[in-house]
Amino acid sequence: MSRIDHRFAALRAQDRTGLITFLTAGDPLPAATVAIMHELVAAGADLIELGVPFSDPMADGPVIQHASERALAHGVELATILGWVREFRQRDATTPIVLMGYLNPVEIHGAARFADAAVAAGVDGILLVDCPIEEAATAAPLREAGLQQILLAAPTTGEERLARICAEAAGFLYYVSFAGITGADRIDVGAVRAHVERLRQWAKVPVAVGFGIRDATSAQAIAAFADAVVIGSALVARLAGAASVDEARARAREFVAPVRAALDAGTHARQERHQSN
Repeated sequence: MSRIDHRFAALRAQDRTGLITFLTAGDPLPAATVAIMHELVAAGADLIELGVPFSDPMADGPVIQHASERALAHGVELATILGWVREFRQRDATTPIVLMGYLNPVEIHGAARFADAAVAAGVDGILLVDCPIEEAATAAPLREAGLQQILLAAPTTGEERLARICAEAAGFLYYVSFAGITGADRIDVGAVRAHVERLRQWAKVPVAVGFGIRDATSAQAIAAFADAVVIGSALVARLAGAASVDEARARAREFVAPVRAALDAGTHARQERHQSN
């Protein structure tokens, strides 16, 4: 079992909802990236998505676009990020790390060479926004090296395509809560619930919900039916402008801790209802 599989198995055994936090590697300060990762885990994150900066992040809204621009201006590239993962692994051998980004940096690096380096550094999975299931062969070297390719599903995904995605998903399935870019301030919880409950009937892996989850309240609402919630743009926005490593760590902790508390409160409420029934 991979770290991702182990983590979700532990969450399932504890009847807890997973918290996945997204961080743009190198933002707000390159020197703060590893420290922020450790702080996120200490505050309650179960899995870290580390965003690979890219000059044309088509699926991302302004918050993550600007974070990528700042990281690129600092000279952050794939080799830099893998170095941070190796450093993180010196103290944390269990928290899963998924690199999230686009095909171009991987292709420039060389898919097979990147995959071997990523696995050696301690990366567990890869989510390539612009590599759909129809282009699975492109990412084959990544999977062959041991990286789990995290697949995306959306409200607009057709049934035939959705069936294939569910059959081939590894690690977890990332459900995009609405058709749009990251950072949008809207989410229809009822509609998301219906889609996720349908997905969970088909999927062989846990279902995580992202896009539109901005705080403890929205995270708790989604946690009622999802295996995990993903918070990205709101956290990236909170970290933006931190002037020191200590300030970045404090912002990460102050943002994530209430979300973790809300998810755990929801877990306790569910457990009490089950006991009373």
